[in-house]
Amino acid sequence: MRAYRTATGTSQRQLAEMLGYDPTYISMIETGRREITDIATRLRIARHVGVPPHVVGVADPDDADFAAMLQFGESTIRLAVLARQSGHGAEAVNELWPVVARLETRAAEGHIERDVLLLLARARAELGVSLGYVLPEERLTSAARWTGRALWLAERLDENDLLAFALRVHGNELRKVERPAAAVARLEHAAGLATEHDRGAVLAQLARAMGECGDPSAFDKVIGHAREIAEGRSAGTLASPYALHEIHLRGLLCTGRTRQAVHLLGQHSTAGPGLPPQWHAILQVTIGQVLLAAADHPNADAAFRAAITVARDHRLPHQIQRIIRATANGLQDVGEAASVALDQLRIERPSAKDASHVQDRGGIPARTRPGRR
Repeated sequence: MRAYRTATGTSQRQLAEMLGYDPTYISMIETGRREITDIATRLRIARHVGVPPHVVGVADPDDADFAAMLQFGESTIRLAVLARQSGHGAEAVNELWPVVARLETRAAEGHIERDVLLLLARARAELGVSLGYVLPEERLTSAARWTGRALWLAERLDENDLLAFALRVHGNELRKVERPAAAVARLEHAAGLATEHDRGAVLAQLARAMGECGDPSAFDKVIGHAREIAEGRSAGTLASPYALHEIHLRGLLCTGRTRQAVHLLGQHSTAGPGLPPQWHAILQVTIGQVLLAAADHPNADAAFRAAITVARDHRLPHQIQRIIRATANGLQDVGEAASVALDQLRIERPSAKDASHVQDRGGIPARTRPGRR
């Protein structure tokens, strides 16, 4: 009531007249000497001052359902992450975007409890990451926008772990849309905030962005540090041996060191048990690129075709688009097979299409443009 009067220039006497109370009673309510426990009276005050009922402590009919949704929201996010990591990106999106849409609506209606905003920031980030797997390159800006909105919110919530996570995932999505310098800035910030447990994952993605910036010395330093952290302990999927191997191979190619990439490829096993499908596709595409650069066409052909099969089965269109680019000047049959697979994915587009267009009333979208993973 005091906020309403301050915003509108209304005196206690004027508000008392509006509500049919004595001005002294208004003063006692504002100073906490008198409490209104009657629901009908609270609703009348809410209507007069133009605020939603929950602001004056009256639950609306959806509050019970929403409390349950908050309770299980974290579980929904965890299940979506597991689905994505096991190669089911479209299913992860299908789990996440209804939760995000509900949270966005809740926040837009003025329900901005801290628990709501923390869950919303995490859900935005995870939705962006999942979209980054299942959308084709021309639509990857949607993934970057969602992670950008997560970062916008995380910067305002004073939660260090959440901010480090949002910086990391947004940096990686910016890299995919050809903004490597901006990606490096976000990822360097994330590395400074990350806990020891999470630093390996941040450095792995920072190394990839450094490689795409074309700076060999910076890339070598970061990938070396990431490998040191990963040695002898579990550092998560992004800092696993196969991920670091792929990042190292691609970074050497991006920095013009094909010979070193071929040598590295011969030193390490390219796959192992339990390799997630999306990483199998990513790794096989990069191996194909290295072999093609070394003029080993038969093995490059085999690597690309293996990647096409996995990418088609698990709806990873941008990995197929990487193959199309890599074979533009060679291996025409592989390029044609990749184009056919990409057309099939576009015909059987998952409901991620809907998620990429969910409207958000909060956050500032990042300025992005289409690019590559």
